[in-house]
Amino acid sequence: MAVNLFTLDSNVTQSAFTQGSLIGGRLSKEFEFTGAKTVRVMTPLTVPMNDYKREGLNRYGEPVEMQDIMQELTLTQDRSFALTIDKGNNADQGYVKNAGKMLALQLIERAVPEFDRYVFDKLAHGAGTVYGSSEALTGKNICERISAATAVMDDGEVPSYNRTLFVSAQGYKLLKHSDEFMAVSELGKDALSKGVVGMYDNMSVVKVPATRWVPGVNFLIVHKNSATAPVKLNETKLHRDPPGISGSLLEGREYYDCFVFAPRAVGIYVDVDTNIARVCDAPTISENGTVTGGVSGGVTLYTVDGTDPRYSASAAQGSPASAPKGCTVKAIVRKDGRFDSAVVERAIV
Repeated sequence: MAVNLFTLDSNVTQSAFTQGSLIGGRLSKEFEFTGAKTVRVMTPLTVPMNDYKREGLNRYGEPVEMQDIMQELTLTQDRSFALTIDKGNNADQGYVKNAGKMLALQLIERAVPEFDRYVFDKLAHGAGTVYGSSEALTGKNICERISAATAVMDDGEVPSYNRTLFVSAQGYKLLKHSDEFMAVSELGKDALSKGVVGMYDNMSVVKVPATRWVPGVNFLIVHKNSATAPVKLNETKLHRDPPGISGSLLEGREYYDCFVFAPRAVGIYVDVDTNIARVCDAPTISENGTVTGGVSGGVTLYTVDGTDPRYSASAAQGSPASAPKGCTVKAIVRKDGRFDSAVVERAIV
């Protein structure tokens, strides 16, 4: 028997995917992965300002060659599903299972929550600022903690618009009683349909259920242009009576990932409950650039070119044997299952 292949309209499939996602559409789309598994992002480095000299050579300052930071973004998540609906089982159960509705259900109950869970985890663990505290959030301190986070972003010159505050259900329970919180009923049903439950300090507030949330995270603030979550492939297929099956075969595939942009990492702030999740202790850098410290089973990453070791392609493990004078050594400690330590740096003179 011939195989009848029905591929659902891509726009409909994409719509079902993004409407159910709490993070989809809230991150940058400025880079294309079409035809490529890896994209290299080059960020030029600016130079310090000089005092202009009115005589002599190099009156504008000593010229230096432009440098840049390279970050490689490689897609890793290639996920799929396959589901059959046998005609005999349909007949015995006395009703007809709609294959199209089953595809939508698969997206809503499995694909979208998994996508969100992965992206939130990548954002939290790749945040430019990780604040760990054993002090539990309360109705009295949650506003202060959020204000401390926005102050860090303000000092980092992160634009105040396009910031989203993601909170756990418990965090939302505390936040909604704040005088500064504007409930969704005042914003309209359109905001609610996009997952927004309110506004706080000019930020959209999105409540994330535990099934999609990162364990130990109290809240996460993300500026749209600080990260990207490209979905290179998102397809679903419905086969009617394919060889070997009397009935329908439903298949789907999603190829995606999430990346934090190194130069814009300050636009992501995560508040972590260290009673639940661990944050690595920061290493120490000596006068000659030797990096010490770490954690059992973890690694120390360092750079000597001024780049952030959390995202840099030039990051090396361990410690430099002898850092060259005039460079700046930056280092972190990393371990699977924990949040990265703070970045420490030291200029070698």
